Amino acid sequence: MPEVRLVGDNVEQGVYKTSEAKRMAEELELDLVEISPNAAPPVCKIMDYGKFLYQQKKRDKELKAKSTQIVIKEIRFGPQTDEHDYEFKKKNAIKFLSDGAKLKAFVFFKGRSIIYKEQGQILLLRLAQDLEEYGKVENMPVLEGKRMIMYIAPKKKAK
Repeated sequence: MPEVRLVGDNVEQGVYKTSEAKRMAEELELDLVEISPNAAPPVCKIMDYGKFLYQQKKRDKELKAKSTQIVIKEIRFGPQTDEHDYEFKKKNAIKFLSDGAKLKAFVFFKGRSIIYKEQGQILLLRLAQDLEEYGKVENMPVLEGKRMIMYIAPKKKAK
């Protein structure tokens, strides 16, 4: 590439010979960085490349900090979970949803207890109804192998 187009704050913009552009960068004690190699002539900028990389990492870190991580908490029931256990697990589910975590509630069928599929479904639907004010059901109970699974997403808090 015999010529490059220079852009930037600290130089006069225009088309220069590559050797001239490199000399200008050295005079300013900065780097000649190719921005757009496919343009004709290629576009370059005189800048401090180390500082540029540092600022880019810093920007990426801020974006990562702002993004929210989705946490999924699990609650396991048996097909014949008694009232006290159900209430205890419901209390935990309310806490998880209030903290902003998704909830994966499932009924695990051991051995021949698979014959109680309806009881498992009733249990999960009852849980969904009890948690209505804290979260909304993402998908209804589905039987996958020996588990009947239901997901509940937290409701957004009004600010």
